[in-house]
Amino acid sequence: MASRHPRPSRPRQEVSAWRPRVPGVVEVFHARFTEYAYPMHVHDAWTLLIVDDGAVRYDLERHEHGTPHDTVTLLPPHVPHNGSPVDPGGFRKRVLYLDTSVLGEELIGAAVDGPDLRDPVLRRRVGQLHSVLARPGDELEADSRLTLIGERLRDHLGCATPPARPAPDPDLARRLRELLDAYVVQGIGLEDAARVLQAHPAHLVRAFSGAYGIAPHQYLTARRIDRARRLLLTGRPAAEVATDTGFYDQAHLARHFRRLVGVPPGRYSGSAKRL
Repeated sequence: MASRHPRPSRPRQEVSAWRPRVPGVVEVFHARFTEYAYPMHVHDAWTLLIVDDGAVRYDLERHEHGTPHDTVTLLPPHVPHNGSPVDPGGFRKRVLYLDTSVLGEELIGAAVDGPDLRDPVLRRRVGQLHSVLARPGDELEADSRLTLIGERLRDHLGCATPPARPAPDPDLARRLRELLDAYVVQGIGLEDAARVLQAHPAHLVRAFSGAYGIAPHQYLTARRIDRARRLLLTGRPAAEVATDTGFYDQAHLARHFRRLVGVPPGRYSGSAKRL
């Protein structure tokens, strides 16, 4: 006779990890665990953690901490910590491992003293960055978002940052626009643009957005879409157009094209009148 006792559920483990082409991001790690508990361990990079379901408890420097939904957790490099689920349902988390170009080691002490940051704006920005990092081809947007996240983290840790509302700098905005125009197809990273223009990356983003009402990555994408429209009207296949206008692939082109034009590339090119 079959047993009426339910079988114990198996521990659930789902992981996804990758290294994006974004300076400062060592690794992106998404995981869903039910019963797994991390032993004490260290990382050589900063751990920027958000929890989407459940909660995690952990020890850092002999103090117990937790990660509710509205919290961003920042664990410093070289400092031992562990981690385990708070309830039987486990937890689902998203993690960015960041190198010291984003946050310097001089901030380790401040992070040990206050690793859990209750900041809805920061929480939203970190979630948005994860979404961007999952889409190859949007590295300039990821650069920009990471720069503003690093600035906000340094502010939390008591590090002096540029003023929240810097003075307008239309000349710098114009020079960045010209640089983006010169690299429409090849693209240019925010750090490279900052070196060329001799300006702080965060100041570049704020100056451009203040002058033109859109972020640098939005401007670059719009320029690429304009080029794609012209090529599609000549009858070129969308896959070729994507490559020739700086998009990662046809899917990358289609996603942005639909968002900016309202229809997919195929419908747009099919609507053209052949004169």
